Amino acid sequence: MKKLILFKTFIVLLFSFALSLTLKPEVAKAQQIETGADFYSTYVFRGVAFSGPSFQPYTEFTAGGFSIGAWGSQGFDGFQEMDLYAAYEFDFGLSLGITDYYYPGTPFFEGDSHAFELNVGLEVDKFSFSGNYILNEAEDAGSAGDDLYFEAGVNFGKTDFFIGAGDGWHSTDGDFALVNVGITTSKSVKINDNISIPLSGSVVLNPDSEQFYIFFGVSF
Repeated sequence: MKKLILFKTFIVLLFSFALSLTLKPEVAKAQQIETGADFYSTYVFRGVAFSGPSFQPYTEFTAGGFSIGAWGSQGFDGFQEMDLYAAYEFDFGLSLGITDYYYPGTPFFEGDSHAFELNVGLEVDKFSFSGNYILNEAEDAGSAGDDLYFEAGVNFGKTDFFIGAGDGWHSTDGDFALVNVGITTSKSVKINDNISIPLSGSVVLNPDSEQFYIFFGVSF
């Protein structure tokens, strides 16, 4: 109960802060809405494969460092995920946010259908670090509550190396384990002088589940 109260308080504070920012003239001019979609040959998240080929649309509103958005994944095998999120990124690389994970097929207005996760990230030069904590138990969303996940990464231009560990739903037995080690690289394929297509490829190993994935993505 205390966790849900904390979550509601965090949301109120986050949106109040965002509203105060949008009232500033310099921030109001920077407001924008972006929409797009990605296609992935396999949907892999934190070292776990959720579905095969997937279409993943998104819409995001930004105002200064604040962002709020909706992201979804529709697998050709029928798997669906629809998430909502809000975050604020400071000029020095720190970001704070909240994500609501929801899987269609379960009642949207029931608490067991949603897992609420607090997110914190930090980027310094080529290095990045993130920490994530799921507040509530959500049987329909695969969370037992108190799930933790940490990830560190290094950027080498168009290539990113990352390593992540977590417990709860992230690992096979619920104990803290190394679950996500991989490399992602990207390039842009030029069609003509006005059109180019962003491509990405990833190689991921999950040492905990002993699964290995190779997949690609296309952005629109």
